[in-house]
Amino acid sequence: MQITRQPERLAHRFGLAALTGAAGVLCFAPFGLFWLAPLIWLGLFALLRRAETPREALLTGLVFGLGFFLCGVSWVYVSLSVFGGMPWWLAGPAAFLFCAVMALFPMFAGGIFKRWQPAGDWQQALLFAALIATVDWFRSWIFTGFPWLAVGYSQAAPSPLAGFAPLLGVHGLSLLVALSGALLIRWRLGLGFIALLAVSGFGLRQIAWTQPVGEAVSVVLIQGNIPQEMKFRPDAFIRTLDLYRDLMAANPAQLTLLPETALPVFLDQVPPDYLDELKTLARRRNGDLIVGTVTGDSAGAYYNSAISLGSAPLQVYSKSHLVPYGEFIPPGFDWFMKFADIPMSSFSRGPEKQPPLAVAGQQVAINICYEDVFGEEIIRALPAAGILANLSNTAWFGRSLAQPQHLQIARMRAAETGRPMLRATNTGMTAIIAADGTLQAVLPPFTTGVLKGEVRAHAGMTPYARFGNWPALGLIAGLGLLGLAGARRRVA
Repeated sequence: MQITRQPERLAHRFGLAALTGAAGVLCFAPFGLFWLAPLIWLGLFALLRRAETPREALLTGLVFGLGFFLCGVSWVYVSLSVFGGMPWWLAGPAAFLFCAVMALFPMFAGGIFKRWQPAGDWQQALLFAALIATVDWFRSWIFTGFPWLAVGYSQAAPSPLAGFAPLLGVHGLSLLVALSGALLIRWRLGLGFIALLAVSGFGLRQIAWTQPVGEAVSVVLIQGNIPQEMKFRPDAFIRTLDLYRDLMAANPAQLTLLPETALPVFLDQVPPDYLDELKTLARRRNGDLIVGTVTGDSAGAYYNSAISLGSAPLQVYSKSHLVPYGEFIPPGFDWFMKFADIPMSSFSRGPEKQPPLAVAGQQVAINICYEDVFGEEIIRALPAAGILANLSNTAWFGRSLAQPQHLQIARMRAAETGRPMLRATNTGMTAIIAADGTLQAVLPPFTTGVLKGEVRAHAGMTPYARFGNWPALGLIAGLGLLGLAGARRRVA
């Protein structure tokens, strides 16, 4: 009887782990059920505690991760198949493999937890939370990094825990969420801890870590809504240029932003008279334009760049953190690109440290698309920059969860740095984000439109902007060591 029940018990447990992981996606945008996050990680914690061996815990973490990432980031299939030209029979397994690699991180957390599981509930909760936050942090940099859906992003504003973002950043928030969930194993203690975090977070949100300086600047963010399948077609090129010029002409501002690769050719291939038109339009209010394009150098390297045109001299920012396969080909993976048709997939990296662009009387730190998911890279431009600006083209991912998830990430960057963030995107989500991470204005996705507003630069440094992830990592390490005190190693 015991032999027949064991596979049935494991099937039920792994099924529950997969469902719990899938439900975890509801904590993030666009669903925004931030209050659900502690319950999700309580579910994983309870399943790991009940695992009988480290091997079972490894599999529990793996299945949880598969449910989480297959539901949360399987939009990579869209970019590979629909827009990348890869056949479905290859794009499907490639997307699954990607999600499976991401699932290895909660798998390792589960296995390590069980192998060193302490006896006391407090110690178990501390170790579990430290491991969840640690694997999220590892995921943010290993293999160039993919920190998408790090646990802490679920607590972007309006969650009261967003008040901790200027202190501990997203990885510190991951620790707090996982710990609050694990402590719910003793529900009175867990509810008390969550109440304490909520009150503390609300109090921290009342602290002005940075201060507005100077006069407000009028801004216009243009969302062209150019279909991805049309973006790089020569017959659509002139229509694209005309669209952006006409929208800009009808909406003057001191600072205008166009999306990533809004000019989808090398800069020297853009008609000079068109660039002169854009300069003239930008100068109407003594202003400037920032627009995405492709730049190159004499050595044959080319860059995913943003340039400024207008009252200020020409300035260039070139993307430094590139997307594997989409923007550069990792060594040994040339074969992969034979099955995909991704234009300009061999960009060169821009310098790691680049000064903000001096435009419209402001210092604006540019980041392009994927770069805003790396908090420690964003703070390199501080304290000089008073405004953050992101140019993106997430049309690659179609009508998926990618757009609202990316906006939520940008809101976390604003809260961490105490700087307003401007987002100019091709298909969404174009937005103005206040310095505390709250959403000031946003355009509906997949529409052609113009977002108008005013922003003020901010000066000063949040603790996160000063010290990066080090305070959070120190706290994670300290709690992890407390959790390990008295632990005994278990064998598989």
